[in-house]
Amino acid sequence: MNGPAPAALALRGLVKRFDTKIAVSGVDLDVPAGSFYGLLGPNGAGKTTSLSMAVGLLRPDAGSAWVLGHDVWASPVQAKQLLGVMPDGVRLFDRLNGAELLAYHGLLRGMDPAVVDQRARELLDVLALADAGRTLVVDYSAGMKKKIGLACALLHSPRLLVLDEPFEAVDPVSAALIRDILHRYVTNGGTVIFSSHVMEVVERLCSHVAILAGGTIKRVGTIDEVRAGRSLEDVFVEVVGGRTATGEELAWL
Repeated sequence: MNGPAPAALALRGLVKRFDTKIAVSGVDLDVPAGSFYGLLGPNGAGKTTSLSMAVGLLRPDAGSAWVLGHDVWASPVQAKQLLGVMPDGVRLFDRLNGAELLAYHGLLRGMDPAVVDQRARELLDVLALADAGRTLVVDYSAGMKKKIGLACALLHSPRLLVLDEPFEAVDPVSAALIRDILHRYVTNGGTVIFSSHVMEVVERLCSHVAILAGGTIKRVGTIDEVRAGRSLEDVFVEVVGGRTATGEELAWL
């Protein structure tokens, strides 16, 4: 009898220190296959550090990560074949245009050049980047850079997408387009986990959510379980803290 299918992403005891600061302190997380998962947290909570360790960009001081049953650090080739990543703040090879960047990513992955060319044309068209033509990625707007980053993550048809702040600094039209593509991807059997600190985006998109603060997971579950009949913002503020009374202190306002 077969056991349950492995989680799309499983994290166990992830720890990362930078000098004397503990950025991530024992993160455990299971992202079910087929879910749209939001990783919420304030700035400095450890979201980027956790996701970087989960996908093999940053070696953890302790703990492990699996992508669909493959250990990211022990079996990186197998894990990364199933994984598409859009990191935040990591520079692209931005002295290339969009088509060249996708070709470079595809060839690095050993894909057939004809397949890369076909998929690149389709991605550039769907993501409204075809008109950029010979424009170098370094000259793209913030929204265009997010979209070409997503195209690079999707090119090899991964089963799991890990996206760090995919909607930050993105205009409403680009954000709506990215949402539509991610919905289609999940509907077709993919899994998405993305970090954010924007409640409205997470509530609109996600089936599951985890709240990370101080380097640890504070709440986790389906979005209805985490909200428990309240707004996600109220739960987030309660868990994270930081809201202060503004009575006499700002009486001059």
